[in-house]
Amino acid sequence: MKQLYNTLFLNTRLFYILGGIAVLFVVGYFAPIVFYITKILCLILGLLVIIDILILYKFNDAVTVTRTLPERLSNGDTNTITLQITNTYPFICHLDIIEELPFQFQKRDFLFNIKLKTQEQKTLRYDLNPTKRGTYNFGYTNVYVSSPLQLATKKYILSDTQDLKCYPSFLKLRAFHFRAFTDASISYGTKKVRRIGHSLEFEQIKEYTSGDDIRTLNWKATAKRNQLMVNQYVEEKAQPVYAVIDKGRAMQMHFNNMSLLDYAVNATLAISHAVLRKQDKAGMLSFSKQVEDIIVAEQRHSQMHLISEALYNIKTDFSESDFSSLYAAAKRKITNRSLFILYTNFETMDGLNRQLPYLRALAKNHLLLVVFFKNTELNTIIHSKSDNIQGVYDAIIAEKFMYEKKKIVKALQKYGIQSVLTEPENLTGDTINKYLELKSRGLF
Repeated sequence: MKQLYNTLFLNTRLFYILGGIAVLFVVGYFAPIVFYITKILCLILGLLVIIDILILYKFNDAVTVTRTLPERLSNGDTNTITLQITNTYPFICHLDIIEELPFQFQKRDFLFNIKLKTQEQKTLRYDLNPTKRGTYNFGYTNVYVSSPLQLATKKYILSDTQDLKCYPSFLKLRAFHFRAFTDASISYGTKKVRRIGHSLEFEQIKEYTSGDDIRTLNWKATAKRNQLMVNQYVEEKAQPVYAVIDKGRAMQMHFNNMSLLDYAVNATLAISHAVLRKQDKAGMLSFSKQVEDIIVAEQRHSQMHLISEALYNIKTDFSESDFSSLYAAAKRKITNRSLFILYTNFETMDGLNRQLPYLRALAKNHLLLVVFFKNTELNTIIHSKSDNIQGVYDAIIAEKFMYEKKKIVKALQKYGIQSVLTEPENLTGDTINKYLELKSRGLF
């Protein structure tokens, strides 16, 4: 009886019919024949309800649901969840399916309405787009089953609860994998160049041809072959590339429900994948008050796993970032010249000027690429039509902030610091393009 009490529900169709019967009883007060007909209808309705309940509860586990979840969720991407529903009742069933989604999605009206024939199986798919890293708890799948009479409903609580971790965007790695191997970068017009020089990476010994540098003559090979042979070198590979993530409060601004920090985390995973595919060494670190999450730049099979796990745990402390600690840690722990891709955000020249001495000091020992963000919401204010003085004032202030961003780019260029000013949604692609450009130009 307790199970019946917890799982049995009466449908709205039954209440509509009861409402109609109530009206007939009122009419029967004035017409006795209608009163007797109504009592018969009421008796029939009661029998139908009992029959409906009996056929629903006669079969145990007559409806099954198999929920297929990915091994992990990809932050900021579309993740597909699959439900496979099977009906073993000997009649057509009407099903209302309610998924207990993780609270982070804040969906209260998530409902499927389907009809299944006997022994029929149907697959349902739905997409989720998480915007925060962390653990997502999927609850039960609640299935409300009605027979063709649709007077009563039996509730099934199916599927097990399951926790899924949401990692930085790994689904887009394949999308950006192509860029790391193209012979040309469309966005910048740069071309992959095979550089022959005097780097430390030896390629091969070849016959001397007119125009070859005589300083690369290999005298031992020349003596063996009895003809001039030269050593050939190629552009040195396995250059260290570090993604540096600012965890300060400046990175907590949100665009499209995602913080700048999450955009930077997703871009770091993608650029690390591209760096390793280009046979360079990928590493990372993060900082706020102090430097943390240091992954030394290496080229090994487990490097992507190490970087992914470090990125998963990155959180902000909402404090002012200390760029002096970044400079001190880089000078102490990273002695080889490396490419530093610094994800941060400056809104004004004053904000840049406070940190510029440390950026210039970093740029002396490493190739520094500062990546910061356009405030895309300012474009809406600038291009909106203003009908009052307040609107005009807001547009002028928005243009001032946009101009400040351009001044920041020029100030960085003045001191030989590379920069990328990008919209948050284009961050990953623009960063990879800039990395390929710097590599093709042989700047590191």
